[in-house]
Amino acid sequence: MSEALDAEQEKRLAIQLFNGTWDLLDKTDRSADDDAAMVHMAHASTHHWSRVGTAVNAVRGEWQCSRVYAVLGRAEPALFHANRALAICEANDIGDFDLAFCYEALARAHAVAGNGDESRRWSGLASTAAADIVEDDDRALVLDALATVPQA
Repeated sequence: MSEALDAEQEKRLAIQLFNGTWDLLDKTDRSADDDAAMVHMAHASTHHWSRVGTAVNAVRGEWQCSRVYAVLGRAEPALFHANRALAICEANDIGDFDLAFCYEALARAHAVAGNGDESRRWSGLASTAAADIVEDDDRALVLDALATVPQA
């Protein structure tokens, strides 16, 4: 049996896996193996954050899982993780950037599922929430992400 990881090791792994997932999301010529690795890395990052992170880390992990599944065209798990992210936000009174991105994730997941009306509804909520984001750079990130939500 192996030794348990300490908190710093867990955090380091969570960050490395989160960033590695982004590297694969940004890769233009992903293979099927890259897609599988991206799914595993997103879940592993979320797991490690669940052991040492905050509710905000949990939201961001669930959001990233939703994004990965949406990019892969897998609506059901994209919706599942987007809804988990929003539930964590609501349960912990998390707003601003993270809440807007939860709405964006739901808009994207519904678009992938072919639910145009729901996608537009969540996109509208994300736009409204983005207007309340304190930091200009964070607001721009949300709005840039919203611009890439597929039209259902």
